[in-house]
Parts: sequence; C-alpha cells; structure tokens
Amino acid sequence: MSWSAFAAIVLMNLVGAAAPGPDIVLVTRYATRSRRHAIAAATGIQVGVLFWSSLTVFGAAALLTAFPGVLSLIQVVGGCFLVFMGVLSIRSGVELRKHPPQDEDDAAARLGSVGKVFRTGLATNLSNPKIVLFLAALVAPLLPPHPPLWLSIALVLSMSLSSYLLFVFLSTVISTRAIRRRLLAAGPWIDIGSGAFFVVAGCALVWAGIQAA
Repeated sequence: MSWSAFAAIVLMNLVGAAAPGPDIVLVTRYATRSRRHAIAAATGIQVGVLFWSSLTVFGAAALLTAFPGVLSLIQVVGGCFLVFMGVLSIRSGVELRKHPPQDEDDAAARLGSVGKVFRTGLATNLSNPKIVLFLAALVAPLLPPHPPLWLSIALVLSMSLSSYLLFVFLSTVISTRAIRRRLLAAGPWIDIGSGAFFVVAGCALVWAGIQAA
C-alpha cells in the first residue's frame, strides 16, 4: 500500500467526518455553551470512531454485510436512541425558553457532568452502524488483501486521531467567548433545532433498518 493511498483514506475519512450528521450537530450544540463539554462529547464520539474503524480495517465489517439482520437491528435500536435524544433536546430547549440561563456558567452547568456528555457522544456515534459501510467502501479498494498488522493499526489510529483533531478544532472555534456570548440567547432554539434533527435522523435510521430487515 502506497503512502498516497494511505493519505487518501485519511483525507476522505476527514471529509466524511466533517459532513453534517448527528456527531457534528451534537458537538456544535455543546460547544455553544461549554468547551469542556464539547471536547468531552468529541472524545466519546472518537472512541466510537475507533471502534468502527477497527471493525472495518480488521475485516469484521464483512460480518455485518453477510448478516444484514444484525445491521438492521443495530439501526433500529440506534435510531430509537437518536429519537430519544432528540426529544430530550427539544424539552431542554423549551425549558430554556421558560427559564433562560443567567450567564455562561449557568448555561454550561445545565449540560450536566462531562462524564455524562462523554457517554452521550459515544452512544451517538455507536448508534449509527452505517459508518462501517462507509469506511468499508472507502478502505477496501485501497487496502491490500492481507495488510500487515502495523499497517492496520496505523490506519485505524490515523483515521481516529485526524477526525478527533477536527472535532476538537470545531469545539474550540465555536466555544470561543465571543461566539458563545452571541449564541447564548439562541440557546433554546439551538436545542430545539438539534432535537428536531435527531428525531428526523433517528426516524430515518429506524425506517432504513425496518426496510432492510
């Protein structure tokens, strides 16, 4: 495998990570109130990315392709989780409209602990197994039939670390004090909009799982 092919996989993975989706929406939502929470969510997401990347590179993705019923089940369960998250986010937005935060610290405190946010980020990423199919289509044409162990590990770590740095950069930019101050008043609508996105994405995932079953 050439270094140009290696770099192409990492670059295309970054493009996929930057595409609008539940992960990006979640990190953006947290970053408008707290950098710590946004980075915690990004860390949870990247643990999920590390899991899916490992499955793909080490060939386990073929199992999901060979047994579509398993993939369908994961899609349905994951979609239900996204809908649940969406409802919670909408409720949070409605509550913020009734009782606006007093300041930035109060807005961050209402997000809960960073541990809880980390688990939310992890669960959000794991709820969408389609990332395996995306990575399989991305990696398979460029990866040797029997890659050495060091190459597989290097590829997994490179894809995970590069996308993690992208999310940390996004979290840092959005959570700057100037931007947070401007978005503080829009917090309720950001929650409601994020929640609506999660509900739609979750329903689409459930429907895709049911159709594939």
